[in-house]
Amino acid sequence: MENNYDNLIVEVENKIALVTLNRPQALNALNKDLLEDLSNFLTNANSNDEIRAIILTGSGEKSFVAGADIKEFANFDGHQGEQLAAKGQENVFDKVENLTKPVIAAVNGFALGGGLELAMASHFRIASTNAKLGLPEVTLGLIPGYGGTQRLPKLIGKGRAMQAIMTADMFTADRAYEMGLVNEVVEQAELINRAKEIAGKIVKNSSVAIRHAIKAINASDKDNGFEIEIQSFGNLFDEDDFKEGTTAFIEKRKPNFN
Repeated sequence: MENNYDNLIVEVENKIALVTLNRPQALNALNKDLLEDLSNFLTNANSNDEIRAIILTGSGEKSFVAGADIKEFANFDGHQGEQLAAKGQENVFDKVENLTKPVIAAVNGFALGGGLELAMASHFRIASTNAKLGLPEVTLGLIPGYGGTQRLPKLIGKGRAMQAIMTADMFTADRAYEMGLVNEVVEQAELINRAKEIAGKIVKNSSVAIRHAIKAINASDKDNGFEIEIQSFGNLFDEDDFKEGTTAFIEKRKPNFN
């Protein structure tokens, strides 16, 4: 996959795309151009058979994403602010969450505001020991606008989310792990290797099954979650991967998925 992005470094190896958000001079803050690059990458990756899993991380050792680029919207009015949130959700954050391929956030430092919202939109998160995570929007007279008020309660519970958003407190990596906000905490030097190790396990499994799993899990808090699971389960019986997986099990060998 060609790396035609000004603000991303994309490296694809063994069907895993390592995507580094690359605005180190601004601690990888999310500006309009970076969000556009990310949106375009996600669209391209979704239809690229050479990519089965995606790792998102930030350049440098200090920051995953330090937040949104406040200078870009400091003079916005209410309508412009609403459009900013709506377009961001549609083009990036919801797109990450609903991507048919797993997205792992490798949080390598500050994940604040829009940075934490991007990590939360990812399918799961691992963090380096120096990571700091939080939603400081109320200190700007705002609330999270890229899904933070919706995703944080699902991950850590309503009461904790209320406190975190209203106090604007930052969590250490260990505290984030205790609350279930991140799945694992590793030394920074090991973060990308660990993310690749996890992604490597994922890409050996059935990509069509994983696509259905993402859809069903994302529906777990909706009224029709069980219905989606049942439909997805049934649909998979018609797929070649099901025949290969069950045949391999019966023949006592490892499956070879396309």
